[in-house]
Amino acid sequence: MKKKSTRYSPEIMERAVRLVFESREQYESQWAAIESIAGKIGCTAETLRRWVRQQERDTGQRSGATTTEQERVKALEREVKELRRANEILRLASAYFAQAELDRRSKS
Repeated sequence: MKKKSTRYSPEIMERAVRLVFESREQYESQWAAIESIAGKIGCTAETLRRWVRQQERDTGQRSGATTTEQERVKALEREVKELRRANEILRLASAYFAQAELDRRSKS
């Protein structure tokens, strides 16, 4: 699994996205604004585009999962993984004790 980089602080990300929205009229397209601003803050245009799209989803301007929804899904996926692991341990323990009980009865 690819590890996410946290090279940019939330403040930098927020400022860059705000600049894209505020300076949109000065450029022929949103992409042109993104390319220009990305060069100024030192990130790739694609990175800034993803930040802008996520902000649009978070504010309801674009359809898709918001940041809060994405975080909730990740938390639920972690919980499901943990519960599956616990169920597997309980299943194995149950089988072990059932076998031990059968062995004990057959020796009696």
